[in-house]
Amino acid sequence: MSMSRRNFIKRAAIAGLAASVTVSGAAKASAALNSSDEYASIIDLTHCDGCRDVDIPRCVSACRTRNEDRFPQPEKPIQDYWPQTKHEDWSDKQDLTDRLTPYNWTYVQHLQVEHEGQTHAIHVPRRCLHCDNPPCASLCPFGVNEKMPQGPVIINPDGCFGGAKCRDVCPWEIPQRQAGVGLYLKAAPKYAGGGVMYKCDMCYDLIQQGQKPACVSVCPNNALGFGKKDDIRQYALQWARDNQGYLYGETENGGTSTFYLSSVPFAAIHQAIMEQETDGKPGKPGMPVGISNMLNEPAGMAKAFLLAPAAGLLGAGLSVYKIMTGADEHDYSEA
Repeated sequence: MSMSRRNFIKRAAIAGLAASVTVSGAAKASAALNSSDEYASIIDLTHCDGCRDVDIPRCVSACRTRNEDRFPQPEKPIQDYWPQTKHEDWSDKQDLTDRLTPYNWTYVQHLQVEHEGQTHAIHVPRRCLHCDNPPCASLCPFGVNEKMPQGPVIINPDGCFGGAKCRDVCPWEIPQRQAGVGLYLKAAPKYAGGGVMYKCDMCYDLIQQGQKPACVSVCPNNALGFGKKDDIRQYALQWARDNQGYLYGETENGGTSTFYLSSVPFAAIHQAIMEQETDGKPGKPGMPVGISNMLNEPAGMAKAFLLAPAAGLLGAGLSVYKIMTGADEHDYSEA
């Protein structure tokens, strides 16, 4: 099939809008599955000491070792994101372990938290929370971000164009982008995308084998737990009642598959994070309390669609149009 680039772009944009609507409905249907089919993790901050006896916390090292064969290796030189004059490249900073990057999917924030006149040393493992109704999956214009029946929210790197809408609609801005890799290099390097988005997938392959995520298995203090979601939730709620403690993740963003326990309020933890992370660099999210899910309100849904970058919508159109027509990359030539 032969087609001019101009006509292709028009039809691709229409296909991209259709993809957004279709993916949104599919993700909501997935999120509606019975929670008894799901798994969840629990992070007890009263037991986490941040592994201060080693240079890199053990959960971070385990995650990196488990996933290093999936880390992106970009083609260089890397082209800027059209029509912008920049791109995100972490390939020369692959050893960073103090923030979220495409090469570091979990890290531990070491904090001094003030509460009721006392200073508490708090260590907070950070990564994707795997939301119940994730906006990142519902609004992915490429249809490659999905909530799985077992609980994890995963990104398929083989179909991701790196439009970063998943990060834009995530209240914690968890996914991180690496340019110079991904499908856009073959489909439309000058017109769409910008790489691939990366984040924790809860070790989905291990879950399918009946095993725990790598980070949980190596924790020496039992600060990280994993099990059936209903059991994890009941334990977390009971712990908070018995210990007059605090729970995070039960209601945030409409509910998640990650439950944090703490003896100090998460509002104080969030404040400590905001006071510490003043450099403005990405990959160091706060922990705002009680944040709502933008998909639950019409105004939030409208805002979410407005956050879509132009390149992201076009990339979605390219991906969907390619599937719909069976076109290969040679069909995108100039007329």
